Amino acid sequence: MRICIVAFLLAISTLNAQTYEIGLFAGGANNIGDVGRTNFILPSGAAYGALFKWNKSKRYAFRASILRGNFKADDTKSSMPSRQQRGYLVENSVLEYSLGLEFNFVEYNLHKLGPAFTPYLYTGLTYFRYDFNYIDALQVQDINQKDGSFAIPMTVGAKYRLSQVLILGAEIGARYTFTDNLDASNPEGSNFEQFRFGNILSDDWYVFSGITLTYTFGRKPCQDCFE
Repeated sequence: MRICIVAFLLAISTLNAQTYEIGLFAGGANNIGDVGRTNFILPSGAAYGALFKWNKSKRYAFRASILRGNFKADDTKSSMPSRQQRGYLVENSVLEYSLGLEFNFVEYNLHKLGPAFTPYLYTGLTYFRYDFNYIDALQVQDINQKDGSFAIPMTVGAKYRLSQVLILGAEIGARYTFTDNLDASNPEGSNFEQFRFGNILSDDWYVFSGITLTYTFGRKPCQDCFE
């Protein structure tokens, strides 16, 4: 019992000696696949969510987020004549859970007065849920079923401290997924083989781009006390 109490007190002490951020994300989402446009950044729907950061040092932070995005893949807006003639229209939504590491390009000390700015990179592991659809007779068949897959996030952004407790950021994050059916082009299962089309050897991407606003809390770490 004494050991458990000591461990608990040490854990609380560790938490109080770090800086945390909690905040919101708002922006847009788009997909890159076998239907619609192939632009890397061109949102076709809204994206929003929440994020949490644990700043372990001036150079990196652990980050967790829950984000939701909607996108529309429209062949008529593609620059490819073959897709324009085909004319498919697919809508989908993604709900993702992500955990990873955010790396700052320059030292980012939130415990000193004055402005603080840095570009950053984020990567980790993402799990997401999406609508399972397929196309038959030129129409999307929504069978009211969800599917799940993993993705690798590759995010670049920049953040600036507005005040002692508020940080504004902007980021663009591409997710390389391990599914090829975000656009209903490659439904898995023997019953759906006749409905597959496009490049079945290339998995889909989706992109979230937008801004973040986070609130910081937690006192100054001990190793910075004399800086």
